Amino acid sequence: MVVMVSTLSVACSGQKDILACLPNLETVTTQDIRGGEFSFGDNRYYANEKPIQSTQVNDFNIDRTEVTNQQFRAFVEATGYVTAAELGLSQEEFPNIPEELRVPGSMVFVSPSPDKNTSPAAWWQFIPGANWRHPLGPDSSIEDKDSFPVVQLTYDDALAYATWLGRRLPTEIEWEYASRGGLKGASYSWGEEKPHMGESKANTWQGHFPFTNLKEDGFVGSSPVGCFPANGYGLYDMTGNVWEWTESPYGPDHKRDYGEKGYDPQQPGVEVKTLKGGSFLCSDNYCQRFRPASRQAQDFSLATSHIGFRTVK
Repeated sequence: MVVMVSTLSVACSGQKDILACLPNLETVTTQDIRGGEFSFGDNRYYANEKPIQSTQVNDFNIDRTEVTNQQFRAFVEATGYVTAAELGLSQEEFPNIPEELRVPGSMVFVSPSPDKNTSPAAWWQFIPGANWRHPLGPDSSIEDKDSFPVVQLTYDDALAYATWLGRRLPTEIEWEYASRGGLKGASYSWGEEKPHMGESKANTWQGHFPFTNLKEDGFVGSSPVGCFPANGYGLYDMTGNVWEWTESPYGPDHKRDYGEKGYDPQQPGVEVKTLKGGSFLCSDNYCQRFRPASRQAQDFSLATSHIGFRTVK
C-alpha cells in the first residue's frame, strides 16, 4: 500500500499549529504489532463495553492510517469494482425497503437547525447519488482529497479491498489492542487527558452536538489521515476522524458470543458488525466514543459518510 506523503503534507498545510501531519519522508505504511496478554473493554463508560475480559492476542500487521481515497481508487481502477452505494438495492435482496431507498445512494449526516427535530433519525438522510466518489451527495467530490479516508463503504466493500491486497479486516480485539498503543487501562490512546485539552489529539466534534461545531481542531468533517499525533505504536487516527469496520459481529456486551450475524437490541434481525474508534461526529455532550474500548453496532450493508476502515494481516 502506498501513501502519497507529499499529498498529505500539502493537504495539512495552512492548518493550525496544533496539527501534526505526516513527515515528508515517512514511507512505511503498515506496522508490525507484537501480540501478548490483553485486557479489553472498560467498566467506566457505556454498558456495551463491559465487562473487562482478558485474552491472548497474536502478532499481526496493521495499516498505520485509515485507507484513503487514493488507495481505494487504485483498487477500483485495477478491478472495476462497484460499491453497494453505486449499485442501489435490489427488490429480491431487500424486499421490505421502500422503493425510494433502492436507488443508488447512501446515508449522509446533515446538521439540523436548533429549532428542528433533534432525534438521530433527523440527522441522517438518505441522499441519492452519495457514494465514495461523492460522499456528501452528487454535488460533493473527493477531488483534491486523495489523502482523506475513504467513506461510504459497506462492510463487504471494505472486505473486498482488503482481500484484493491479500489482507483482511481486523477483529475488534486486534483493533482495540492496536489502538491502545501499548498503554494498559488508559481511557484514551494517549492516556487520560481529553482529546482537546492542550493540543488537539484527534478529529472529533467540539461544541454542542449536533448544532454547533467550534472546529477547534481545524476541521469540520473528516481530515486527511495522519494530521494528529500517532499513538505509541505509530498508528494514526485510531481515535476520531472516521469510525472503522472490524470483522467482528456485534453484541451488546462482552459476556458471550452473539453468533456470526451478531445482535443489536435496537436492530433485531439485522446482521451487525462492530465499529471502533469514533468519528468527527463524536462529542463530549453526545457520543463519548473516542476511546479504544468504545464500540458501536452497524448494519453490515449500510454505508455512511463517517465510516471508513484499515486492514491487517
